[in-house]
Amino acid sequence: MARAIARAFAGAGHPVQLAARDPARLEADKADLETRFGVEVSLHEFDALDTDSHAAFVGGLPDLPDIAVCVVGYMGEQSENIADARAAARVLRSNLEGPASILERLAAAMSARGSGTLVGISSVAGDRGRASNYVYGAAKAGFTAYLSGLRNRLSAENVHVVTVLPGFVRTAMTEGMDLPERLTAEPEEVGAAIVQAVKKRRNIIYVRPIWRLVMAVIRNIPEPIFKKTKL
Repeated sequence: MARAIARAFAGAGHPVQLAARDPARLEADKADLETRFGVEVSLHEFDALDTDSHAAFVGGLPDLPDIAVCVVGYMGEQSENIADARAAARVLRSNLEGPASILERLAAAMSARGSGTLVGISSVAGDRGRASNYVYGAAKAGFTAYLSGLRNRLSAENVHVVTVLPGFVRTAMTEGMDLPERLTAEPEEVGAAIVQAVKKRRNIIYVRPIWRLVMAVIRNIPEPIFKKTKL
């Protein structure tokens, strides 16, 4: 998904800064973006869970980006998450603590500059806790709330915050799952939707609009009935 988002922004003419734990793995992506779109691409080492390094990471970028997209996430296995506190902590840190930490550092820099856009990839799993993935859902619910608060705080400082709720996306994380076609987006759809959301300064987007209706129904199921469902 992150690669598709990078391609979408490069295709729109934006220079791209790619960050990962092992930036050497992104050399092929860098070459592809530069060759295909003729944009400048740089690679940077970044560990979302090493929160002590985040301020230095932002300060060390060659240029503070106009748009920063946080595509960090880890679902794990629900059975392991509820049995092993360390596994649950990894999910919570990967989906909330780490992303919130880096976005806070970027927010401070953009606020000082007086402009910028921050994009956070959350999940419909955070709209209501469900038995099948409530550890992951709890982390994403926290991240969605964080993005909402950040957007509210920065609204007077010319820094915009976009919350992205992709729903199912055909990626390595969902490989092997039996996904409903109508509810499943391709990574390229996510990239295109984010570029448009940034351009039009949207606040919250469901990549496939049907998810807005689906989650509205799920959120409003009365609790006595909801407890009997197998979602």
